[in-house]
Amino acid sequence: MNIINELEWRGAINQQTDAEGLHKLTSEKSISLYCGVDPTGDSMHIGHLIPFMMLKRFQLAGHRPVILIGGATGTIGDPSGRTTERTLQTMEQVQENVDALTAQMKKLFVNEGDTGLRMVNNYDWTHNLTILDFLRDYGKNFSVNTMLAKDIVASRLDTGISFTEFSYQILQSMDFHHLFKEEDVQLQIGGADQWGNITSGLDLIRKKEGPEAKAFGLTIPLMLKADGTKFGKT
Repeated sequence: MNIINELEWRGAINQQTDAEGLHKLTSEKSISLYCGVDPTGDSMHIGHLIPFMMLKRFQLAGHRPVILIGGATGTIGDPSGRTTERTLQTMEQVQENVDALTAQMKKLFVNEGDTGLRMVNNYDWTHNLTILDFLRDYGKNFSVNTMLAKDIVASRLDTGISFTEFSYQILQSMDFHHLFKEEDVQLQIGGADQWGNITSGLDLIRKKEGPEAKAFGLTIPLMLKADGTKFGKT
C-alpha cells in the first residue's frame, strides 16, 4: 500500500495539496520530507507525537525524514494557535533548547543509510541575511493582503499581532524553499494549524523556481486537550 493511501486509511491526514500528485510522486520514488520544530523548550512534548509518528511511517516506507530545528524562528515565535504574543527567549536559551532537542530526536529515528534522519537548523542559512536582502529577495514575493487573510494572522487582528510574529510565515516559507533547493525536500508536514504557513512556502517555491516545481504540503489532525486547545510544553 502506498504511504499516502495508508495515512488516509488511518485518518492521519487533515489536508493535503495535490493529493493525486503526491500519491504519484511517493509511488515513483523515495522522497525527502520535513517537519519543523521550534526550540521553545528543552524537551519534546506530547504535541510532537503525531508528526513524529508520521515522519517515522514515511521512513519505514522508504522515504527520508528531515527535522528542521528552528534556531532562527525559535527566537521569534510561531503565532499559530495563540491568542497572545510569545515571550522572546534569549539566544542562549534557544541554543540550549536546540542542543537538548537534537539529542532527544536522534533517538527516535534510524540515522544511517539513504533514509537516515537528517537534522538541520534554520539559523545556519538566515543569520547572515541582511534586512535589505530579506525585503528584496523574499518580501517582494508576499502579498500583505494574502498574509492578512491567513487564519494564523486573521485570528489575531482584533487582539493585535506584532510585525515580528506577522513575519513568521515568511521565515517558514524561506525554510521550505531552502530545503527544496539544497536538500531536495519536496514535502512539508505539520499540524493542522500550520496549513497557512505551509501553503505560503509552496507559493514562494513556485514563484522562485517556476510553476512546475514539484512541492507538496500535508497537515495532520492536532492532538487537543479536553478544552480544545493544543498540547504544548507546559
